[in-house]
Amino acid sequence: MHSLKIPDGIDQDRRRFLGTAAMAVAATQLGLIAPAAAQQATEEPATSFGLLNQIDAGVLSVGYADIGPAGGPPVILLHGWPYDIHTYVDVAPLLASKGYRVIVPYLRGYGTTRFLSSAVRNGQQSAIALDIIALMDALKIDKATIGGCDWGARTACIVAALWPERCRALVSVSGYLIGSQEANKMPLPPNAELQWWYQYYFATERGQAGYEKYTRDFAKLIWQIASPKWTFDNATFDRSAAAFDNPDHVAIVIHNYRWRLGLAEGEPKYGDLEQRLAKFPVITVPAITLEGDANGAPHPDPSAYAKKFSGRYEHRTINGGIGHNLPQEAPQAFAKAVVEADGH
Repeated sequence: MHSLKIPDGIDQDRRRFLGTAAMAVAATQLGLIAPAAAQQATEEPATSFGLLNQIDAGVLSVGYADIGPAGGPPVILLHGWPYDIHTYVDVAPLLASKGYRVIVPYLRGYGTTRFLSSAVRNGQQSAIALDIIALMDALKIDKATIGGCDWGARTACIVAALWPERCRALVSVSGYLIGSQEANKMPLPPNAELQWWYQYYFATERGQAGYEKYTRDFAKLIWQIASPKWTFDNATFDRSAAAFDNPDHVAIVIHNYRWRLGLAEGEPKYGDLEQRLAKFPVITVPAITLEGDANGAPHPDPSAYAKKFSGRYEHRTINGGIGHNLPQEAPQAFAKAVVEADGH
């Protein structure tokens, strides 16, 4: 394992200042330090994770941020598509200030994460979940609180459902997102199908070529549709869009969506896991699900998945024009949910 520098145009002194300031603001927001101390810190959002780590785990060399005390209770936060680890750039210092060790990995096909061999560029749900188990093994993390959004929420739900002994608690944006190819054969009402337009676009060769040619334009459009009230600036988008330059990004994204529709094969070695997931297993660990009040992406109604959680469970709708990328749009609410789910 080694550290590598990810250039972002921010010098070391400024990075250290922003990190200290973000930690102070985080502590105040979670009620950890007195207001007088917080007045000395800027409220400027964090701009970078600074140094990233790299570790071999399973079939991948995983790039990940690791902040907070090394001996703190571990929290693993998982991003989705078309986002990256900066979904949690403001959440992570909030949790670190509470004493957690926060791990934020790039999923396969993003950022500095790379395949170690010529393995199949597979985006199916069980493969991505096993990446996280392999990362936990490599980091010698026996059990962690796991949170996620979009693909990351699905992955977090799968880990909680199939390996509850590895998951202390769960925070999932948009709830229970485990799917199956068989269930995905069922047609939806036209309005619901319309929301999945990009999935059908990706099913075509034209769609694959289009996504490869216009990756950043495509991602920015999804950001705008999925979070219609989020006024992110170009710098915020560009910081995350750099993760899409990964050489396997297009292949992973296209396979993920084609596999869901049964248009691409998965790997036989994951067959047993997919059969278990197709039965939509109940999640037994303590869980909090979150939904933004302005989520423009396809998402189920909370009532549709409430019974899939048999442990201590709570759903929260976060108001204020919060869209699909909830942890980045409402970091305090997400961090609070992690702390409280872990406390359960």
